[in-house]
Amino acid sequence: MSVTEMFSHIQGFLSADQDIREDIRKVVQLLEQTAREILTVLQSVHQPSGFKEIPSKCARARELFCTVRTTIADLKTKFPMEQYYRFHEHWRFVLQRLVFLAAFVVYLETESLVIREEVAKILGIEVVREKGFHLDVEDYLAGVLIMASELSRLAVNSVTSGDYTRPLRISNFINELDSGFRLLNLKNDPLRKRYDGLKYDVKKIEEVVYDLSIRGLAKEAETGGDK
Repeated sequence: MSVTEMFSHIQGFLSADQDIREDIRKVVQLLEQTAREILTVLQSVHQPSGFKEIPSKCARARELFCTVRTTIADLKTKFPMEQYYRFHEHWRFVLQRLVFLAAFVVYLETESLVIREEVAKILGIEVVREKGFHLDVEDYLAGVLIMASELSRLAVNSVTSGDYTRPLRISNFINELDSGFRLLNLKNDPLRKRYDGLKYDVKKIEEVVYDLSIRGLAKEAETGGDK
């Protein structure tokens, strides 16, 4: 093979690779659009009347996750499945956002942490790497940490809305989450930096709970229950 033939062959490979990446980008843009729609729906829970609308907003978000599953099914057809990590960077960010949104929905519904298997089911993907398009552990953890930041915001807005019991429950949940992350030896730099943000979320929520305590509202909330 001559030098010219060799480089022509390489150009053919590069062109094919670029075509695959362009097809992936187009589908990922659709995923990002749906993720924004879900976030818009869920953001309303931060409004004064938002807590009453949690069931309907979660139901609407789950409807939109049907679109997510359809789009991801299309994404799976755009590249050889054994090359998942070669193209992973294209959808890593939006996948983490979708994990966050799924985790937030489940928290609003049950006030518990969604497991990785349940998130994979909501997104229509696998947990086991060998089965194809899957939810990487680090993507799952990153999404959970994004949710923690959203919950710290929810704790503040709960007080504004006159719901003094919710911040206490959020505080207990976030402290448990923090304890769980402390068990992990995180070597992924972006994930470790995001975990550092959890410490600030814990502190922010503790400040909210402390403020309720000195105002006597925490004790009132504990004895009076939800109002």
